[in-house]
Amino acid sequence: MKRYEALAQDLADSIASGTFRPGDRLPSVRETSESRRVSPSTVFQAYYLLEARGLVEARARSGYFVRHAGSRQPEPGTSEPQPREHEVAISELVFQVLSHARDPSLVPLESAFPSPSLFPLPKLGLALGKAARHLAPWKSVEDLSPGSAGLRRQIGLRYLAMGCSVDVQELVVTNGAMEALNLCLEAVTRPGDLVAVESPTFYAALQALERLNLRAVEVATHPRLGVDVHALAAVLEQHPVKACWLMPNFQNPLGSLMSDESKRELVDLLQRHEIPLIEDDVYAELYFGAHKPRPAKFWDRKGLVMHCSSFSKSLAPGYRVGWTAAGRFAPVIAKRKLMTSLATSVPVQEGLADYLGRSGYDRHLRQLRHTLVTQRGNVARSIARHFPTGTRVTHPEGGYFVWVELPELADALELHRLALSQDISVAPGHLFSADRRFSHHLRINYGHPDNERVEGAIQTLGKIARALISR
Repeated sequence: MKRYEALAQDLADSIASGTFRPGDRLPSVRETSESRRVSPSTVFQAYYLLEARGLVEARARSGYFVRHAGSRQPEPGTSEPQPREHEVAISELVFQVLSHARDPSLVPLESAFPSPSLFPLPKLGLALGKAARHLAPWKSVEDLSPGSAGLRRQIGLRYLAMGCSVDVQELVVTNGAMEALNLCLEAVTRPGDLVAVESPTFYAALQALERLNLRAVEVATHPRLGVDVHALAAVLEQHPVKACWLMPNFQNPLGSLMSDESKRELVDLLQRHEIPLIEDDVYAELYFGAHKPRPAKFWDRKGLVMHCSSFSKSLAPGYRVGWTAAGRFAPVIAKRKLMTSLATSVPVQEGLADYLGRSGYDRHLRQLRHTLVTQRGNVARSIARHFPTGTRVTHPEGGYFVWVELPELADALELHRLALSQDISVAPGHLFSADRRFSHHLRINYGHPDNERVEGAIQTLGKIARALISR
């Protein structure tokens, strides 16, 4: 057990025994560092771990406090989609709802990204400039698909650090994770095929199915534990599923996290049926617990898991650099990459490789995770204060989204329209299902640390929701 884990366990025992009671303030980082003779970094890590477990909460400029038992709102139940095939026609609604998303005057609770202020963009700019100045002329053409050898090596090292054996030869660098996911989908399906997705699922996955003229079957998904593997097994027995597009780690929009055992069962199930898994894992670096969660790829023995991720959510939004560890499908995907976009910007790849080769990335990630877990607590408290009685909320252990289930009379699309008139954007639940079933649900982004503005926006959303219910 590491020092911070031992300290966290000691403090957790003190909370359980009543030494620290609900509402008590924990000693400051400096006090604990001096009394326990550990570094401030160790104390911070211990407090982050306790916060991720829901035992304590951070309060701005006040410190860490023991949470009151039962202070968390109840979470939504497991989704119960109809186990039938759906034609997908979601893009027009997505474009209508998200057409205002780039307006900087709005409070961006709908945004798919955390605040750009949370990323080391000046340092990345220096790395990019250095790479461009020293780029050998032939480098700009020899590193086409599958991508920069230096960047793929750095990505391979990060897989290795979590015990995941990934051959660098199966890595293909792409223009963000969305290109990686789309290339994987194209490689294993044909028009008219059926793809299994979570319920709810990320609207961009539905848009990808729609673009390729694919059909969707939605699988029951728990808001904390992720996709129900037994429900998926039943779907596979009933339907000719050709691929699965799933997010085992911090699913969008739920924030759910599958256990290692469930991930192993998932991979075993798909291997028995010889069905490829397209694993969308863009939030894995944004974990709040002690350890980064393993991808389902960790248990892949047949090359059927195509693991997709990017730096957009953890390091470089707007740089559009992602990748896939595509297993047996890597050669096909590398060729498709050449046929579609040819290559990802070589100077950007080289700049990221240079940055990752230094020691700053993990330090940045620790700070980013701390900010996000603090923001999660702030937004959860705001929702509890201002939203209608009967509201249910997820309690994610990573990422930057919460999924909110309002009382049934609160139509989320109408709430979205009324919120826009108050300069607030929010993602209604209609976007996250092929049959638009989540009509009184919202996805809220807590990755924007302008607390006063966000608090005011959530208060306004609560007033709108109560008005819709009473009307």
